[in-house]
Amino acid sequence: MTEEGLARWLMGQGVERYRAGQILRWVYQRNVSDFSEMTDLPKDLRKRLAEGLMIGRFQPERVVVSNDGSKKYLFGLSDGRHVEAVAIPERGHWTLCVSSQVGCAMGCRFCLTGRGGLVRSLDPSEIINQVCAVKEDLGVHNEPLTNIVFMGMGEPLANYDNVVQAIRIITGSNGLRFSSRRVTLSTVGLAPRIDELGREITVNLAVSLNAADNATRDRLMPVNRTYPLETLLSTCSRFPLPSRRMITFEYVLIAGVNDSTTDAKRLVGLLRPLRAKLNLIPFNPFEGSGFERPDEAAILAFQKVLTDDYYTAMIRWSKGQDIGAACGQLRADTLSAIGSGQEGAGSLS
Repeated sequence: MTEEGLARWLMGQGVERYRAGQILRWVYQRNVSDFSEMTDLPKDLRKRLAEGLMIGRFQPERVVVSNDGSKKYLFGLSDGRHVEAVAIPERGHWTLCVSSQVGCAMGCRFCLTGRGGLVRSLDPSEIINQVCAVKEDLGVHNEPLTNIVFMGMGEPLANYDNVVQAIRIITGSNGLRFSSRRVTLSTVGLAPRIDELGREITVNLAVSLNAADNATRDRLMPVNRTYPLETLLSTCSRFPLPSRRMITFEYVLIAGVNDSTTDAKRLVGLLRPLRAKLNLIPFNPFEGSGFERPDEAAILAFQKVLTDDYYTAMIRWSKGQDIGAACGQLRADTLSAIGSGQEGAGSLS
C-alpha cells in the first residue's frame, strides 16, 4: 500500500489517517514485520491491523556472488514463480537492479529474459520486497544501498500502475526514502506510457535505443514497429527533466550489427535535439543469440565519435557476467534456479 492507500483503509476502519505514516515508518525505516512491535500504536489498533493486513517479507532462496562482488538474488513468489534481482557494488555504495515482471513480452533479440516470453507482471509488494530484502542483506555488512534501477526482468512500463505505485513507496518520506535522483526506470520505448510517466512522477528515464535507424532497430527490437524512432524521440523531447538532468540512452553494441563509426555518426545526428547522455553496453553473449560482442577497438572507436561531438558516453562493462547477472542475462523463472549451469563461477551464500 502507498501511504494514501493505507490511510483510506484506516479511515474505513474509523482510525485517524495520520496513523498511516506511523505504520509505514515502522515497516520501512525500522524494518518491523509484526504489528505487535509497533509500540506507539494503541493495542486494539495493533490487533485490528494484524487481523486485516499483512506485512510481506522476501527471503532469497539463493544468492550467488560474482568474482567482481555483484550479488544475484533468487526470490520465490507465492505462486511458485521466481524472479531475480542484482546488487552491483559501486565506489562506497550499491546499486540494485530490480525486476518488474516474470519474463518479458518485448522480444528484444539481444536479451535472454524475453526468450521465454511474459509469464506475469509483479505486484507492487513483489517489487518493494526485492528492495527491502537486499537492503537488509547489505545492511548486515554496513553497505549502503543508495540507487535503484528498474533494469531487471521485464518491461517496467508494461506493468505501469504497479511500478509507479512501487516507486512512490521507494521514494516516499514515510517509505524507503530513496532520492528520486537515484531511481532510474529503463524502457524499450513504450511512447504513450513515457508521456504518462512524465506527468505522474519524477524519476530518471533511461531508453533502450540500440540502433540509429529504423531498419536495424526493427530487427533488434519488435517494439520499434509500433513506436518507431521518430515517435519515440518526439516523446522523449517532451519528457520533463529537472535542471541539469538528461535522458540516458542505452546502446547495446553488437558486432557487425550496430557498432560501426557510421552508426555512431548517425546516432549523433539523431540525438542532437535532446538533452541526452549515453551508456554503451558491449553485448553480453548467451547461447543461441547469434550475436557477438565487438572487440575493444571497435567499442572505443564508437565511443570516440560520440565524445568528439561532446556527448557523455560511458562504456558500461557489465558486472556479474560469470553468474549470469549481467545486462540481458536474467531468466530466473525459465531456468528454475539462479545461475543455472554457472554456479561454479561464483560463490554461494
